[in-house]
Amino acid sequence: MKILALEPYYGGSHKAFLDGWIKKSKHSWKLLALDPYKWKWRMRHSAVTFAEQIKDISTDDFDVIFCSDMLNLAEFAGLLPLSWQQLPKVVYFHENQLTYPVRFESERDYQFVFTNLTTALAADRVWFNSAFHRDEFLNELIKFLKRMPDYQLVEAVEEIRNKSTVCWPGVESEFAAEKKSDSALKILWVGRWEHDKRPEDFFKALKRLKKKTHNFKINVIGEQFRDSPEVFGWAKEYFAEHIERWGHQPSKEQYLQTLGESDVVVSTAGHEFFGIAIVEAILAGAWPVLPERLAYPEVMGLTVEKESAEFFYDGSVKSLAEKLIQLVHKKAKGDLWAGDDKKAIRLVEKFKWQNRVKLLDDEIDKLMQSKE
Repeated sequence: MKILALEPYYGGSHKAFLDGWIKKSKHSWKLLALDPYKWKWRMRHSAVTFAEQIKDISTDDFDVIFCSDMLNLAEFAGLLPLSWQQLPKVVYFHENQLTYPVRFESERDYQFVFTNLTTALAADRVWFNSAFHRDEFLNELIKFLKRMPDYQLVEAVEEIRNKSTVCWPGVESEFAAEKKSDSALKILWVGRWEHDKRPEDFFKALKRLKKKTHNFKINVIGEQFRDSPEVFGWAKEYFAEHIERWGHQPSKEQYLQTLGESDVVVSTAGHEFFGIAIVEAILAGAWPVLPERLAYPEVMGLTVEKESAEFFYDGSVKSLAEKLIQLVHKKAKGDLWAGDDKKAIRLVEKFKWQNRVKLLDDEIDKLMQSKE
């Protein structure tokens, strides 16, 4: 199949997903993408911008339009000639603007919620990166619409649900770095430096750990922002003797090396629709320490793989600190994995690109068959 991919925000998980799939896909792709800058502006103008970019392209060159949730697909389609409107359209929801966390609810722009709604209605297929994401968004969308004064459109949610599919993304799985042989446990933070990742909980747990032992190192990486939480400034001083790597890694090679050197990856997230970076760290050999919430139980197969329970904590700072203390002692004894260092990897191997690409390609094929 010949696919036209439209990505208004070509960065982070959006870029990783498209790059990974296009690289291994059997289908033929043309990608139109905009830089990952000012996401609100991208959501507002990208439909017009992309419509202008394709005005001289023939629909004979394509079988499917594929876009992310950042595109106002209904608006985009409305700007196109009929021949373009008739092409099957797939939207991939990496996130949504109704349940994506904001510090204060007054900051949320509900027009973007309606953009997500109309985009899903305009698509022939709606793909979500996890069942958790699909269920949370659609259930909250019903509650949101019921607050409207009239014409509450609740039936639109069922229309979206009926054409929705969970399509997990693929992840990077090539790592060259080796674990170091010293006894100090190397703990990785790989989340965005934002409040929804709850960095305060991470550093509170490390503070408790430090009161018990100094036999640990930390790699605190991930995407940074101008208004990152102040706790990072405090932590850089308080944990100075424990820091190996700090801040955004300037190259993919350094990022992957950091993952490969780390013994443990920790999440304290209050928001996670999937968790690509966490899965990458696990595939690099890190022991996951995850809160039992959000998409993590689904990603780790908690309901069907009972052995995955040891990779979870109850979400509290106390429970996280206790888990880390246990792992420090296990690493010091040279027995972190009890002889089975592939234990966690086996749980997430299904997310390697070589295992995901055929399933994603097949979903495109099924869509086209349904249109014949």
